[in-house]
This record gives sequence, structure tokens and C-alpha cells, in this order.
Amino acid sequence: MQTTLRASEKDKTPLRSVAAIALLFLWASQAMAAPAEDTHVPSAQWQRIASPEAVGWSSAKLALARKHSERLDTSAVMLVLNGQVLDEWGRTDERFNIHSIRKSILSSLMGAAVASGQVRLDATLAELGVDDNEPALTPSEKQATVADLLKSRSGIYHPALYETAAMAAKRPARGSHAPGSFWYYNNWDFNALNTIYEARTKTSIYTAFAHQLAQPLQMQDWRAQDGSYHTGKDSVHAAYPMRMSARDLARFGLLYLRGGQWAGKQVVPADWVRQSLEPHSDTGVDGGYGYMWWVSVDGRHLPSIKVPAGTFSAQGYGGHMVVVVPAYDLVVVHRVNTDFSSNVVSDAQFARLLELILGARMAQ
Repeated sequence: MQTTLRASEKDKTPLRSVAAIALLFLWASQAMAAPAEDTHVPSAQWQRIASPEAVGWSSAKLALARKHSERLDTSAVMLVLNGQVLDEWGRTDERFNIHSIRKSILSSLMGAAVASGQVRLDATLAELGVDDNEPALTPSEKQATVADLLKSRSGIYHPALYETAAMAAKRPARGSHAPGSFWYYNNWDFNALNTIYEARTKTSIYTAFAHQLAQPLQMQDWRAQDGSYHTGKDSVHAAYPMRMSARDLARFGLLYLRGGQWAGKQVVPADWVRQSLEPHSDTGVDGGYGYMWWVSVDGRHLPSIKVPAGTFSAQGYGGHMVVVVPAYDLVVVHRVNTDFSSNVVSDAQFARLLELILGARMAQ
């Protein structure tokens, strides 16, 4: 999907009014940019809201959401409203595999690398010297750019590591789509991106995560040993699984809710956050896909429900979700203990839970 901006008509305001209007515009811009006085940023420990009713939410309806989750394989839920804990239940401090949420984390790190000039979005795989084992990439495939990989539009359908059987079954035939022309949720793109990131920045994703995200956000549970590479014979590009707690993922979601800013510091470039959350592809019921983030389009984001405009999420296999609802200043984190393969919460099941959570907000 492409977003087209149309320039407004030429200003016909009389010249004597221009200065006053300019000052008014500057004041309004500063007012919008300044954080609200009651905007909270967690320090080493999360602060908790005294009661849901005090901020316009219903305790009884949140209890219904909790009861519904108990019928699922849900292991933990954390709700963060305006930077404080609205409600939480389950093992919010336990480090579960985050699965594909790792891709949104890599996207955030890539933003700093692009801003510093270490990585160019228009650089092709040919320029970067990126290839794979036999059957190697074709000259046409090597014309895919870093931006194509971020959007999962590379057109490279080489076998990839750490993908589900369903992903492999849906993989198009090699050479069936030119780079940039077709969206397919592709682990090859995501894995190759990390190869590029580490080669260009000369640091591992886990070291970068620790210094650029975990430390500034004061994540409580992250440990260096919670990340490890997944390698195999299908591809030279390793996957990069991580384990994180719900309460640490909530900080990551809050960072993006705040446009990449944390405690007055721009942790992820604001322009990168905006670009990442644009729907570069329409994915049907899921809405759209940005730079390794899922984004809503006209309320479409999850099966059978309509979400508020601007909602976006990082999602992982088995029901791992970080859903950000800017319209409500809300972050919803959902975890499943997928170390046991039988534990899975489907998108439809989570959608119903999210519907109950959002329904707990009183009319305002």
C-alpha cells in the first residue's frame, strides 16, 4: 500500500496576519509535542493504577476478560494504561520464547542503524554481498533491497530457518515474483536482515538489544543468556530467538506507543517509528504490514473484531502478542508457554479476549 499526501492549496491569508498565525501554530505545535503532565514512564518498577474505575475502566468487565483467558492456554496478561499497570494476571515475570516478536525488535534496532548511515534502505543484496547456500540466489533475487526485506516483499523464496510447516507450505515458487512486487510473510527476509544488521553494525543483535533497548528501558527480567541463534542446513542465515517476560515486552510496546521516546530520550528515531507503522502491504483480515510490525487498516487487525484506528502489534507464534492501542493510550501483552507445543492460543481466541479487554473501557 502506498500513502499519498496532497499539498494544501496556497495560503491566501493577508500578510499582516501571517506573523500572528505563525506564532499560534508554533505554540500549538509545542503543546502537542510536549508530553501530558499525567504521562507516566516506568522506572525500575512499574507503578500500578489505584483502581480501574479511577481512570474510566470497569473492574467487573476486566474480571470477565480474566475469566475468559482462564479457559485458554494463556500464561500471562499485562495491561498498561498511560504508562501504568491497569491490570495483570498470570506469570508476567516469566521469560517465555517471544517467537516472531523478535522481528519487531530487530526493526527497532535497524532504525538506529539506518539513521547513523550504517545501513541504507535502498542497498541491494548484490551490493551487500548477501547470498545463500544452494540453490543460491539468482541475479534477479539479489536486486531485492533492505527496504524490501523489512516489508517482507523480497521475492526470495529460498528455504528459511525457524519457520513453521504452514509458512513453508505457503512459500511461493522461486522466481514467481520480482523483488518488491508481492507480500509474503517470509522468514528468509527476516533472517537475512539480521545477517545484514550484524555485518554492517559489527555487533550481535543480542548485544545491541541489551545496550539500546533493555538498559534504557530498565527491563527487569532480560538476561544475556535469553537470546541464542538457531542455525541449520537449509540456509546460512540464522534465526535469532529470544526469551522475554510480559512486563519487559510491555516496556517495548510502550516505547512505540510514545513514538520511540523514553523518559525524554529518543531511543528509536521518531521518523523510523512512523515509517515502520505505515501499512506498506495489505494483508487482508490482519490489516497491513509495515517494517516487521502488523498494523491495522480500517479497523482490520484480528479475526472478527474491529480495533480502534491506529492500533498496531508485534505478534509471535502460539498467541504471543504486544498490541498497542494509541486511541486508548493502552498496551496489551499476552503470553503463552509455548515451550509445550500443545499450548496455543489462536488469533481468533486472542481476538475475543482483546474484545473483552477493550470492552472494559467505560464510555468517555
